[in-house]
Amino acid sequence: MRVLRTPEDRFHDLPGFAHEPHYAEVPDGDGSTLRMAYVADGPEDGPVVLLLHGEPSWSYLYRTMLPVLAAAGFRAVAPDLVGFGRSDKPAETADHSYARHVEWLRALAFDALDLRGITLVGQDWGGLLGLRLAAEHPERFAALVAANTGLPTGDHDMPQVWWQFRNAVDRAEVLDVGRFVQSGCVHPLDPEVRRAYDAPFPDESYKAGPRVMPRLVPTAPDDPATAANRAAWAELSRWSGPFLCAFSDGDPITGAMAPILRKTVPGAAEQDHPTIADAGHFLQEDAGRELARAVVAFRG
Repeated sequence: MRVLRTPEDRFHDLPGFAHEPHYAEVPDGDGSTLRMAYVADGPEDGPVVLLLHGEPSWSYLYRTMLPVLAAAGFRAVAPDLVGFGRSDKPAETADHSYARHVEWLRALAFDALDLRGITLVGQDWGGLLGLRLAAEHPERFAALVAANTGLPTGDHDMPQVWWQFRNAVDRAEVLDVGRFVQSGCVHPLDPEVRRAYDAPFPDESYKAGPRVMPRLVPTAPDDPATAANRAAWAELSRWSGPFLCAFSDGDPITGAMAPILRKTVPGAAEQDHPTIADAGHFLQEDAGRELARAVVAFRG
């Protein structure tokens, strides 16, 4: 596996993100290792909130949430998925699969960091991966927060707007990551914030992760990830722990998933599920503090 590593100077002076990176090694699945990065805030002995980003962002997305959670006494941990942020970047799209991303994240969260009693916050691919982990390892999790995400099996078609996004990624000769993040936000991003989303990717050779992730979403019943995701749905249908849907009011990609999750997961029945107002797909960017306060209230 050919692996690229973004030079550290690409991450200097990013607005609002002074958190020191930490690193851990995980098996790459080919007999070697990958370096995964994460940032953390809050007391080391505080209850863990695991903040998982999606496509094509990185832990920078959680910069306004980390201090709110820390101030409430939580240990907030935000990893960079393999292929994103400061984490290593397998250079070939064929090196990426749904199963590999689940395993890389599992190895970081459980083997390297030994996280327990986790409150998951998963958005976009952060939910596709995090909900799988929670279903497969429920003993590690205390509560689940789904925020603009889902767990597709390919049994139902994806929204047309998602297909438009996938096709745009496939066609792009130059993948403008900052522009894609902006397209998923209600509010305009400062140019320096857009630069922060572009920072992990010095050139096109680093972008195998963001290029391939849309193609890894199951869109047909015979997708390689379908069986595991169906099994995860079966486990989630028995999850009686606290489950919160904290979706925004402006995400046409995942909005239809909120009522399905609320109806399917038993632990959602007694919760007051907030709608995060004036926010798009990347609700952490548009309304991160509001989402963080919702998580604090949920776990308070």
